[in-house]
Amino acid sequence: MINHDKRVLAVGVFAAGLISSVSFASATEYPVSIENCGTVLQFDAAPERVVSLGQSTTEILYSLGLADKVKGTGVWFGPVMDEFKDVNASVPRLADNDPGFETVVAQKPQLVATQYQWHVGPKGTVGTTEQFNELSIPVYTAPADCVGKDNAGGGDGVRHEGFTMDLIYREISDLAQIFDVEDRGDALIASLKERQESSLARVTASGHDNVSAVFWFSSPEINSDPYVAGKNGAAGYIAGKLGVRNIIDSNEEWPTVGWETIARANPDIIVIGKMGRRRFPADDWQVKMDFLKTDPVASQMKAVRNGNIVVMDAQSMDPTIRLINGIETLAEAVERLSASN
Repeated sequence: MINHDKRVLAVGVFAAGLISSVSFASATEYPVSIENCGTVLQFDAAPERVVSLGQSTTEILYSLGLADKVKGTGVWFGPVMDEFKDVNASVPRLADNDPGFETVVAQKPQLVATQYQWHVGPKGTVGTTEQFNELSIPVYTAPADCVGKDNAGGGDGVRHEGFTMDLIYREISDLAQIFDVEDRGDALIASLKERQESSLARVTASGHDNVSAVFWFSSPEINSDPYVAGKNGAAGYIAGKLGVRNIIDSNEEWPTVGWETIARANPDIIVIGKMGRRRFPADDWQVKMDFLKTDPVASQMKAVRNGNIVVMDAQSMDPTIRLINGIETLAEAVERLSASN
């Protein structure tokens, strides 16, 4: 078993050496207009109060040094990054999952930043974009959840275009511009790009060839068809960047696929999601591991027999700032697989 759980080193953005290596961006000139998910948001000054709904968006704001502007958070999937434990402890958590519309509005936000449209969007569970607009509260949505993606059908949506890290970089850049911290945004993006290129170089040096993988997020019931990563989502991006073939050929973000189908494809590596939430029993990575080793079908796959099961932070296989961790985790798994062959 390969168990690799790295934390994003975004706090390094504020290290003098890193910042000095990045050219400083010019200050934001207000009013500033930001095109976001088909709408244009205008800001006459940097917001002083923001509510963040979605752990990745919250961690991006923290990474940009904006924790003092965050007046409430919601939609958490696991513990905050280690380097932000102290600052996060001082920020009100409105709900682990979806806070109510009134609760969000009570924080008097000058901006609501959301990771997913199914929380705030045309039919948001927290509130609709229109509801917030009626109160003159702008809503910024992570580009990763709307660019090249259709959320009209509900659920996790369908991607018609492949996800790329450029969408995360765009979110970082947009938020940095809105809050007039563009130098920090540039430094953070440079750090993430450097880590990705380092992982690609390691995999290239390993000389791997024709490695396949499947990414198992969770399952509604442990014996039912699992939610696995489609080809156009974040996990598909990780695989593609590293030259690994994702055995699931679907535009859905997280389609359900039967174990018999997965077993026939017989991937070299199985990636299982590790998360703090417990919506389903299979959210627990150890439950997944036990299933793989005892199920009569799954246990016969070569990845299980050879111990090529990778435990990955579930947020690292989703379109989040932690995706770079996922690239590093899979790169190490490919290196080990290549070394053993």
